[in-house]
Amino acid sequence: GPAMTAVERSRILRRAVDILRERNDELAALETLDTGKAISETRYVDIVTGADVLEYYAGLVPAIEGEQIPLRDSSFVYTRREPLGVVAGIGAWNYPIQIALWKSAPALAAGNAMIFKPSEVTSLTTLKLAEIYTEAGVPNGVFNVLTGSGREVGTWITEHPRIEKVSFTGGTDTGKKVMASASSSSLKEVTMELGGKSPLIVFDDADLDRAADIAMMANFYSSGQVCTNGTRVFVPNALKAEFEAKILERVKRIRAGNPEDENINFGPLVSFEHMESVLGYIAKGKEQGARLLCGGDRLTGGV
Repeated sequence: GPAMTAVERSRILRRAVDILRERNDELAALETLDTGKAISETRYVDIVTGADVLEYYAGLVPAIEGEQIPLRDSSFVYTRREPLGVVAGIGAWNYPIQIALWKSAPALAAGNAMIFKPSEVTSLTTLKLAEIYTEAGVPNGVFNVLTGSGREVGTWITEHPRIEKVSFTGGTDTGKKVMASASSSSLKEVTMELGGKSPLIVFDDADLDRAADIAMMANFYSSGQVCTNGTRVFVPNALKAEFEAKILERVKRIRAGNPEDENINFGPLVSFEHMESVLGYIAKGKEQGARLLCGGDRLTGGV
């Protein structure tokens, strides 16, 4: 059929926002089962922040406009913003539905069709999102979920000549591959959000209790699996012992366990493969002379 008007697109996306908010708890429970993140987190963050972004872009749809530039009398110069066509999103496993919404919201708002590949570890909520878009009135073929491994499906997407743009969230090494293959295949546009080692800097006049609270949040939120986590904390030497003591005191307050229990704030890591990788980093740190203040082993029994 003919392309939708901006107002129609906006209306459909707003309907999807309403459905997401209505089913918040049900989607949060599914996200917790799939990722292992605590329900005390997914219920208040993942779907909420995804729906908010979709609502924002739904409101911007009718505001996409061009301009006329008076260069000379004999010609009429104007710009118009047109959809790219088919665009692709490749998601990560730490915020599956949120990332799927953050990528699809601007893409669908601007009138594109999207192929979205969720992480093979966490595909469930993205498939649910596809159902919600359909229910809201998004035509068939406009938002498509393609499940599978990054190596096979991800590579196919980044190399496909008919895909005009790729938006990727994931590790830095994979990001380099995505950029190389997107440019060598058909000069696709690329947007990336990659991993990081973000610094958290504590100055000597800081409120240490507050700094310790922030450092905990910055390292233990989402079971420590966030790319913007403040994973390097810099503290003046003179305050090191006091700061460490404050952190240790707070670590005791972490309630690790079954993520479906509302009193738990720290669930298991997303996969066995990721757990091995984290244990490997701890071992490597010790080899390089790091001092372990607590933990460092896999939690077993009674959890």
